[in-house]
Amino acid sequence: MKFFSIFIIAILGSIILYFSANHGSKNKWRGNSSSQNLKIIMNTNGISGNTKVIYFAGGCFWGTEHFFEQIRGVLSSEAGYANGNTINPTYEDVCSKNTGFAETVKVVYDPGQISLEKLIDLYFKTIDPTSLNRQGNDRGTQYRTGIYFSDAADSAIIAKKLLELRIKYAAPIVVENLPLKNYYEAEEYHQDYLDKNPGGYCHIPRDLFEYAKNANALPANSYVKPDDATLKKKLTPLQYEVTQHAATESPFQNEYNNEFRDGIYVDITTGEPLFVSADKFKSGCGWPSFSKPISPDLIKELEDDSYGMSRIEVRSKSGNAHLGHVFNDGPKDKGGLRFCINSASLRFIPKEEMKRDGYERYLPLLEKTDAIH
Repeated sequence: MKFFSIFIIAILGSIILYFSANHGSKNKWRGNSSSQNLKIIMNTNGISGNTKVIYFAGGCFWGTEHFFEQIRGVLSSEAGYANGNTINPTYEDVCSKNTGFAETVKVVYDPGQISLEKLIDLYFKTIDPTSLNRQGNDRGTQYRTGIYFSDAADSAIIAKKLLELRIKYAAPIVVENLPLKNYYEAEEYHQDYLDKNPGGYCHIPRDLFEYAKNANALPANSYVKPDDATLKKKLTPLQYEVTQHAATESPFQNEYNNEFRDGIYVDITTGEPLFVSADKFKSGCGWPSFSKPISPDLIKELEDDSYGMSRIEVRSKSGNAHLGHVFNDGPKDKGGLRFCINSASLRFIPKEEMKRDGYERYLPLLEKTDAIH
C-alpha cells in the first residue's frame, strides 16, 4: 500500500524531485558499535545528561516515526533501514530487491525521562505482534516487526517484555529481538513524512498519536521546590543567593541581558515556565526585562521597602524564588510594565530545544506578541 502511494507520487512528478535531491551520500552506515548507544551531552537543561538509542521495526516507518516523535523523553526519531544484507540501500532496493532490510525507526531517548520498558509498551500498541511480514496493508519482509539493540544489556529487557506480551495472545509472537547489524538513514522525503503529508498513508490509528503525547506526560505537581540542601548542590552560589536571599546580580554583566533568541525562561529552582521571548524587550536597565509573565498565576508580588526604597518584589509562586521587581515604566504598547528579572533566577531554553525538554505546548506563545493572561 505504501509503495503504491509512492508510485502515485511518481505519476504526479514529485518523486523525481525527491530522488534527485536526496539519494546517494545521505545514507551513512551506522554500524553496530555499542558506544553509539550511550553518549554524554553537554546541554543538560531538563534532561538527565545521558541519551540512549533503540531501533523499532513496526511496519511502515512513516507512522512509527511520527508516533515516537510525540512521546516526551524521545529526543529524536528517524526513518531508516536495518539488519539487511547489502550496503547503502535505497527505498526501491528495500521494496523489491530482497535486501533483507526492515523499515526501522531509530529512537534516541533520555532514560531520565522515559524508560526502555515504557517505550516498548508503547511500541506494542502500534503493531500486531502475531503478524509475520505484514502490518496494516503493507506486506513483505521489509515490514516485519522487531526491536534491534546496540547495547547488549537491552536484550534482556526486550526479552522480558516479549514474554509478558506472549501470555496475552494465543498465536505466536513474531517480533524479533536482535542486535543491530547495520542501519542506514532513509531518504529525506521519508523523514517526518506525516508532518509533510498530514493526510498520508499510515497503518497506525490516528488516535494513537494523541495517546502517545499524553502517555508520558509530566505529573501535575512537577514544579516542586527542592529542599535547601538540594538547591545548594543544584545552583551556583550566585543563583542560590539571588533566589533564596533576594540578592541582586550585577547589571549588564549577567547571562540573559542581551539574550534575544526565541525561547522560554523558566524558574531555575523548579523548571516552571515564567516568561517567553515574545514579551522580552530592550530596556537599557542592565537586566532581562519582560512586559508580562506567561500568566499572572505563576508569580506573586510583595511590597519591598529594603534599602530605603518602595518597590514591588516579584517571586515565583511554586518555587518562592526571588526573581526581581516590577515597575510601571515599561513600553506603553505592551501594557506599561517592566518586569526586571535577575538572569540568575532563570534558565533559558531555546525554541529548538523546547520540545525535547517538555515545553512543547508553550511554542505557540513564541509566535505571539500577546501571551495569554
